[in-house]
Amino acid sequence: MSHPDVETRIDAYLDGELAPPDAAEVEAHLAECGRCRRFQADRLALRAALEGVMPRREPADALRVRVRNAIAAELPMLELPARERPLSLAGVAAPTAAARPARQATWRWLALAASVAVVAVGSWRLGAARAGSLVLADQVVASHVRSLMPGHLSDVVSSDQHTVKPWFDGKLDFSPPVHDFAGRGYPLLGGRLDYMDGRPVAALVYGRRRHVVSVFVWPAREPERDAAPVTRNGYHVLHWATPEFSYWVTSDIGLAELKDFGGMLRLADSATSGARAER
Repeated sequence: MSHPDVETRIDAYLDGELAPPDAAEVEAHLAECGRCRRFQADRLALRAALEGVMPRREPADALRVRVRNAIAAELPMLELPARERPLSLAGVAAPTAAARPARQATWRWLALAASVAVVAVGSWRLGAARAGSLVLADQVVASHVRSLMPGHLSDVVSSDQHTVKPWFDGKLDFSPPVHDFAGRGYPLLGGRLDYMDGRPVAALVYGRRRHVVSVFVWPAREPERDAAPVTRNGYHVLHWATPEFSYWVTSDIGLAELKDFGGMLRLADSATSGARAER
């Protein structure tokens, strides 16, 4: 495959629109061609930049229309039958015996309509949160790919956590936890400043044989749920949060290996947080 041919198919490949044989052909070319990998990284960076400034979508009016139509299909008529009601001595209309069952049925259907609306809004909010998480996962992968370009991997190159951690002092409004797992096969390589989720963040760099693992850390803004692993163009992404920090981890190593690394990072962070709490 020629460079122009691959470049014209990169967007379709990133969108998952290529047939498996075509996608495999593109991936094989990318594995051997640095120029096309840089083009792919540029496209990922452009997408991340656009997604970072695009406004969030509001619930569509079509959703409300679908809910109303679904209710109307189950109950053709919500209005009570028009009839003359006798007045009580207090001048208040008293419902007739025939009207009471109709009113009860109406309230039942109104309760059902409210339940449907609550479920619809809850589903939309859950979907919006998941969409936001997927957008951030794309940004994480794009930043990781950019860092693999020559001269972008680390701002501070060191395997000593007591060198890397102080380097962030004065550059961030928080002190990121830094650990070295060289004894477990994941040596610390350094760190750098990055920009994610609308703020400066710490990016820690680890090695795994000839691969690189990027760990993005910033203060947790609110309680977050752990997200399911995401895979983007051969890069796996893990996300979890502690009461203090939000973690995003990505690499092209196997997912099982990346999960093992994530488990080590969680344990180390838990131990560090416990020590801070005791002090």
